[in-house]
Amino acid sequence: MQIKTNCYNQILAKYYIRKYSRGKKKERLVIFVCDKFANYKTAFNKLFYRVAELQFGVPIACKKYNLEYNNNAVERYNGKTKDRIKNIRGGFGSFKFARDFMNLRRIIHNFVNPHQELKGKTPAEKAEIFIPLGRNKLLTLIEFIAYRGYH
Repeated sequence: MQIKTNCYNQILAKYYIRKYSRGKKKERLVIFVCDKFANYKTAFNKLFYRVAELQFGVPIACKKYNLEYNNNAVERYNGKTKDRIKNIRGGFGSFKFARDFMNLRRIIHNFVNPHQELKGKTPAEKAEIFIPLGRNKLLTLIEFIAYRGYH
C-alpha cells in the first residue's frame, strides 16, 4: 500500500507539472514497463491509467529489433531478493520484519553496492546524493544514521 501511495503521489505531481507548465511542448506520460503478467495490467488500470502509460518489456533477445524497453533490471532485482529470502530460515515471522528487510535491501542497493551499468557508482552517487561513506560503506552508513538520530 505504501509503495502504491508513494508512486501515485509522485506520478500525479509530475503529471500536473507537465500538464500545467507553460511554454513547454506536451511531454509524454510516465511509463511503467512490466512483463505480460495479466494482473499488472489490472492493477495499473485501477490507479494509474490517467496519469501514466503501461508498456510491456521485451527480452534481451528482442533488442536487436530496436525495441525500446526491457524489464531486465527489475527482474534481476526481484531475483536477488527472492534468492535472499529463500535463505532466511523460519520466514520473516512478522510483517514488520519483512518491511524492515525490504527497506534494508533498498538502502544497500541505492547507497552501498556499486553498479556496473553506472560505471562503478551507486545510484545515490549518480543522483548526486553525496554522503562521505569511505571504504566500508555499510558500516559508515550505519554510523552516519546512528549519529544523526534517524530511526
